[in-house]
Amino acid sequence: MAEAACPEQEPEVLRLKRLRGGGFFPVPPEDRLGRCRSVKEFEKLNRIGEGTYGIVYRARDTQTDEIVALKKVRMDKEKDGIPISSLREITLLLKLRHPNIVELKEVVVGNHLESIFLVMGYCEQDLASLLENMQTPFSEAQVKCIILQVLKGLQYLHENFIIHRDLKVSNLLMTDKGCVKIADFGLARAHGVPLKPMTPKVVTLWYRAPELLLGTTTQTTGIDMWAVGCILAELLAHKPLLPGSSEIHQIDLIVQLLGTPNENIWPGFSKLPLVSQYTLRKQPYNNLKHKFPWLSEAGLRLLNFLFMYDPKKRATAGDCLESSYFKEKPLPCEPELMPTFPHHRNKRAAPASAGAESQGKRSKP
Repeated sequence: MAEAACPEQEPEVLRLKRLRGGGFFPVPPEDRLGRCRSVKEFEKLNRIGEGTYGIVYRARDTQTDEIVALKKVRMDKEKDGIPISSLREITLLLKLRHPNIVELKEVVVGNHLESIFLVMGYCEQDLASLLENMQTPFSEAQVKCIILQVLKGLQYLHENFIIHRDLKVSNLLMTDKGCVKIADFGLARAHGVPLKPMTPKVVTLWYRAPELLLGTTTQTTGIDMWAVGCILAELLAHKPLLPGSSEIHQIDLIVQLLGTPNENIWPGFSKLPLVSQYTLRKQPYNNLKHKFPWLSEAGLRLLNFLFMYDPKKRATAGDCLESSYFKEKPLPCEPELMPTFPHHRNKRAAPASAGAESQGKRSKP
């Protein structure tokens, strides 16, 4: 009885250090979360995936009834605030507004300083899950529809001086209305002129451009365009184009497909930091046509343009959008005419399978 009569325990007083004048000041309970809403206003429905830097849930906003994606920011080893990768993602996404870029709606918080969630627009599918579970592959018209949307999103990013640096099928989401959105900006970076050195350990191996594999420190939008070539080829072939098991194997697969690079086709190639560590096989031929014997001349031209060894000569998103490949039959289908699919990601406990294993390999950096 005595316990029941006790008033509810008051939260511990939060005190912050003054920047000027010294001393501390108390933070009233109603101001603890700042202007952020509480994550308690969202009902978690199920876990739908794991991004580069956080777990993602499907959730319902109890205030509006809207279904959203709730991404928990990883704080594994952080003692001094939010990880730099998450700060980059938040800063970039708050500035970006485009139909083909996933939308960051707001940042919400839990009871602890390390409980931070990003509230994103919800998409029913990711392309990796779709590719693993589809009964019949995408038609060429549907592939064109998907890639055109990716290119429009990328053109917007690159015009705003942002390199995504982790494009792959598992980071492409699709709504039930056929709208494709680029997601997971944990590795994205803004770049300026002149280009500053960045770590080459970015982009998942199967989608990693040759200049990254050979140790370049100057990264351009060309690394995203190489990944687009890999995604386009994967959608057309219904399987990953260059599924390397290591960096050496990845380079070898690229050389087998495109021929051995040299100074003539790639000025500066011989000066790349890691070139001396590899003995590249002598392979004088481009085998794209053998890999895709049924693809039109325009389609092969586009793939070759995306797979130029020299990043300076590689296709831009704008170049690709003008490609005659998208103007010939079969014409790209309209997004709203894309088929709808079962929501595989919403199964609470999906059985382990070869498909799941393949998707895991596809997703690892």
